[in-house]
Amino acid sequence: MIMGCGRVGSSLALTVEQRGHSVAVVDQNADAFRRLGPAFAGRRVTGVGFDHDTLVEAGIHEAHAFAAVSSGDNSNILAARVAREKFDVENVVARIYDPGRAEVYERLGIPTIATVRWTADQVLRRLVPEGAVSEFRDASGRVVLVEVPVHEAWVGRPLSALEAAAGVRVAYVTRLGQGLVPAKGMAYQEDDIVHVVVADERLAAAAAVLAAAPEEGA
Repeated sequence: MIMGCGRVGSSLALTVEQRGHSVAVVDQNADAFRRLGPAFAGRRVTGVGFDHDTLVEAGIHEAHAFAAVSSGDNSNILAARVAREKFDVENVVARIYDPGRAEVYERLGIPTIATVRWTADQVLRRLVPEGAVSEFRDASGRVVLVEVPVHEAWVGRPLSALEAAAGVRVAYVTRLGQGLVPAKGMAYQEDDIVHVVVADERLAAAAAVLAAAPEEGA
């Protein structure tokens, strides 16, 4: 579900639909839906994106993910909090224009994308996680730096355990919107984003290990 059908919201809606997902778009201005074009098969719901009845009409109870990308910071964060806290939507992201406020909301547990560092790819990573995302590759193509999804069962385990099990090196962790270089004994925490360095030939196997619950003794 996407709140806001401006250039960002409409582009995001079409991209997500092209990937095979069902999409509902909410906007206060019915004319905004023209940006979606006639081929868009998802729902178009006119209303306020944080209003209970509007969200229910748009199908919030069946939503796997929610992106608030309207032009207002307050509306976006309120809608994101309603989606997560009231309707228990699993993947929620809010677009925030003020980077300082974005950091505050990150600390409240709401993933945010500040305009100064926003790209559609970043929103899609959080809205529809689809495995490891390459961030850097060396000139030979043999070594890659990737953002990898980590199973929640790893929470509380040291990053060294992740490294040993997957055969990777944790380069850094994004926690509450801040990048952290791993210190000795540092453990994986809920909502951490883990960035690892790994041999390209090992990437698929390593990603599979971290996406699954750790084996006994790991």
